[in-house]
Amino acid sequence: MYTELAVLALFVFCYSLIAGRIERAAASGPIVFVVAGLFMGPLGLGWFDGDSTHVELRVLADLTLALVLFIDAANADFRVLKQQYRIPLRMLLLGLPGAIFLGTIAASFLFDSLSIYEAAILGTILAATDAALGKAVISNKAVPVQIREGLNIESGFNDGLCVPILFVFIAMAVGTSSEGSSSMLALTLVAEELGIGLAVGLGLAAIGTRLFKWCHNRGWVTDVWKQMTVVGLAIACFALAQSLHGSGYIAAFSGGLLFGYKSKQSTHKLILAAEGIGETMALMTWMLFGSIVIGQSIEYLTWEMLGYALLSLTVVRMLPIYLSLAGSGESTSAKLFLGWFGPRGLASIVFAIIVINKGVPQAKFVAMVVVLTVFLSLVAHGISANPLAKLFGDKTDAKKK
Repeated sequence: MYTELAVLALFVFCYSLIAGRIERAAASGPIVFVVAGLFMGPLGLGWFDGDSTHVELRVLADLTLALVLFIDAANADFRVLKQQYRIPLRMLLLGLPGAIFLGTIAASFLFDSLSIYEAAILGTILAATDAALGKAVISNKAVPVQIREGLNIESGFNDGLCVPILFVFIAMAVGTSSEGSSSMLALTLVAEELGIGLAVGLGLAAIGTRLFKWCHNRGWVTDVWKQMTVVGLAIACFALAQSLHGSGYIAAFSGGLLFGYKSKQSTHKLILAAEGIGETMALMTWMLFGSIVIGQSIEYLTWEMLGYALLSLTVVRMLPIYLSLAGSGESTSAKLFLGWFGPRGLASIVFAIIVINKGVPQAKFVAMVVVLTVFLSLVAHGISANPLAKLFGDKTDAKKK
């Protein structure tokens, strides 16, 4: 365990020294860490023992997603949302359900072993996009602001919105396959999970922000510990909800929304340190993902899985997004750009872990498809981010002239 931790920490340190240079290149941080994980895992040097780090990966991925959900929700700028709501609203209300529907149909057609609910689970898992993996596009000033904000807001909200949908399909899949459980009972348990998650997230965030302001006004909060308030509150929302048999992900997301709304102009300063911690945890998760998950999954992958992964990254995502933006006034190239940059990442991996833990009959098969899709997304979106952003920006500037 300590050897693996040392390798992780040293690699993170070395990467931090050249992160700025790598971000300007074709290879993104997640690609670097996944490749490093493959090289150091069982298929390479063998420094990571897959059996001994499965638990660590699950815990790290859980905490990372909870922190990322909280930060993404807190980062939501409601003033910008009022001005730029048209694109993300269409993508979330029309594009997201469309992607889940198409993903479900494609999975049912390609995989005979999956029930309709299991196909829907796979479609939902891969409908969630990763804001961190799209950072190269969102932060690129060459891309028009409405496109950048549209992607940023969509990726910040869609993984949180996918959680209740995923839980409903899991409940239906488990309920119909279990003799001692009914679909109605399973859905009731889901409603309880969501209710507890919302209550914990909103309750803790309301109390936490009020306490922070009260203590800050009295000069009790130091600059050092101010940086840890968001991390502590995010993980508290997640862990308390989980301990009460609620959804920690809903708690983290709803808590982040309320925290960002209450903190207003101070939000960015308060979450800056948490963003750095979250990004570091995410990169460490990607290294373990490369060494443990991909290293042990390669021999089980099939051509049908590859076909579905390619469909998920292209038609299943791009067609609903394109249709959702009909009549929006955006150009064809803008619609295709928004559709392509929906990278799959950490949320999909954690959702796959949830499905396995919930006892869905074909959970391992679903997880294999998710692993392959996420890996292809890491490569395809990581390599294409900077070149396509520049090309799209140049094309937009040329039209203005």
